[in-house]
Amino acid sequence: MNKNIILGLFAGLMITSSCVVQQPKQPYNAQDDVSRVLKTLSADDMLGRDAMKPDEIGKAADFIASEFKVAGLKYFDGLKTYRQSFEVKTIKPDGGSLMINEKMVSKENFMVSSTEENVNISTLPKIVEIKTGDNFNKKYNEAINLNEDALILVNESFKSTFTRFKGFIERGSMSLEVKKSPNLIFLLSNEVPQTIALIHKNTISNLPMFNVLGVLPGKSKPNEYVVFSGHYDHIGILKATNQDSIANGADDDASGTTAVIQLAKHFAKEKNNERTLVFVAFTAEEIGGYGSQYFSKQLNPDQTIAMFNIEMIGKESKFGLNNAFITGYERSDFGKILQKNLEGTDFKFYPDPYPDQNLFYRSDNATLARLGVPAHTISSDQIDTDKLYHSVDDEFESMNIGNITEIIKAIAISSKSIISGIDTPTRITGVK
Repeated sequence: MNKNIILGLFAGLMITSSCVVQQPKQPYNAQDDVSRVLKTLSADDMLGRDAMKPDEIGKAADFIASEFKVAGLKYFDGLKTYRQSFEVKTIKPDGGSLMINEKMVSKENFMVSSTEENVNISTLPKIVEIKTGDNFNKKYNEAINLNEDALILVNESFKSTFTRFKGFIERGSMSLEVKKSPNLIFLLSNEVPQTIALIHKNTISNLPMFNVLGVLPGKSKPNEYVVFSGHYDHIGILKATNQDSIANGADDDASGTTAVIQLAKHFAKEKNNERTLVFVAFTAEEIGGYGSQYFSKQLNPDQTIAMFNIEMIGKESKFGLNNAFITGYERSDFGKILQKNLEGTDFKFYPDPYPDQNLFYRSDNATLARLGVPAHTISSDQIDTDKLYHSVDDEFESMNIGNITEIIKAIAISSKSIISGIDTPTRITGVK
């Protein structure tokens, strides 16, 4: 083509484009969007996404909700928002005093476990002894499962262990609902109690929390559910390391939450799900899995066909790129179905290579698995050597965006026969 003609066309294009208010949008790029979402969720202004601080983690929840809205997801089960709000009951010991045999006991030598705001005991309850040579953990677990008030007399040979457990108990406890339980007094002493006078107080309060979830209704099997999940909370602010105190949680688990968002967009565009798809970002995984516990009470587990829980996919697995592992692989044929759907690709799902880490029980899949749902976690983290785990260095810059994108693609492909209603994974049994 003549050079003058080319210049003329270029000039005409410039004139035309200057008259257009909005430039044409760039084509959707999955890897770029993965990067954008992950970078937003793990940014410093998210302050580590601490579930105990609803005003702070709310910023992350709002961002996830905006992404679900872009995807065109429906609200879940009659909700009028993408937030699934609930409350967790917290019990924080305020302390008190204990007299044994008419002598005041030092605060370092006793602790109280109770679900009551005010505890006053003046009659000696049942005494349970943890003697020298006993298995402390076994005896402790027996004690906390008693159905009556008790004084647990701990031999002074267990002083260091007693101090550790005291610190644990005095951090307080949380639950979805407070059920009255026996009052347990733990006393570090070799002297057998004859009399007791205990005054103890707890502060009981409600802490607001919220999952973020949206739905793609199924076409022919709307009452059968497939869940895609990740947790969006992390551990907040830590003691500063090299002037950095924000535990950004890029891998744990902004990477999994990013995957849930991307899968929601993918399946919304495909519009070929026969079963209903539920996309959920759980809160409070890091402090006890309260988000998944609450969620599990809002749906019928018998109608829940499978759960793809996605946790820490930001780095290359021990098997190399284009690989990930599935926790509890042997507990159902979930993994085999996924691998069958990946035939002809380079991607492979492996059984969990870290059985000693109990990863199957350490993420939000465990709650639904206990109800029989084929609920498994997909991960690529090398948990036995990961030095960034639960640190201020788990940041966006440490992520392999290409690895995350490939795992998301593999989940999308491998789940096809499940969301289409062709395959139904076997149920899980025996999960305690």
